[in-house]
Amino acid sequence: MKSEVDYGRGPEKTWVYGALRVRDGHEVTMTASSRNSVSYQQFLQEVEAANPTGDIYVVTDNLSSHNSLSTRTWLEDHPRIQHIFIPVAACWLNLQEGWWRIFRKAALAGQSFAGPAEIEHATRLATSQLNARARPWVWGRPPPPTRSLRRRYVYIL
Repeated sequence: MKSEVDYGRGPEKTWVYGALRVRDGHEVTMTASSRNSVSYQQFLQEVEAANPTGDIYVVTDNLSSHNSLSTRTWLEDHPRIQHIFIPVAACWLNLQEGWWRIFRKAALAGQSFAGPAEIEHATRLATSQLNARARPWVWGRPPPPTRSLRRRYVYIL
């Protein structure tokens, strides 16, 4: 089942940022009223707070807010965060895209929201529910099950 993409303009638009930690399947999400460098840097602060130790590799697309001068300057002060840009038209390389599909189905599909507060609430609720049953994300499909018994057909003429 496919849902149509909604398109709108104006002050009521809400963006959802998300970061998937593939080793355990947990997600960090944040809503914002605009998709600019300031909002992106706030989101990166939330990602950094959710991952207090170790290096953080952010696989992202080439939006201007991800590669702006202010974001690059901000990243210089946060050396644990490393950006990895995916090639243009290759979003399937990012495991986050698979999580977005599950998130949209859990939080947004078939719903009408009165405003940004409801979208934020739905985002928080769906994220906490999905994080409660999170598993590590891996590339590829699981191997097909081995069949222990094959049916044999005998044709009698």
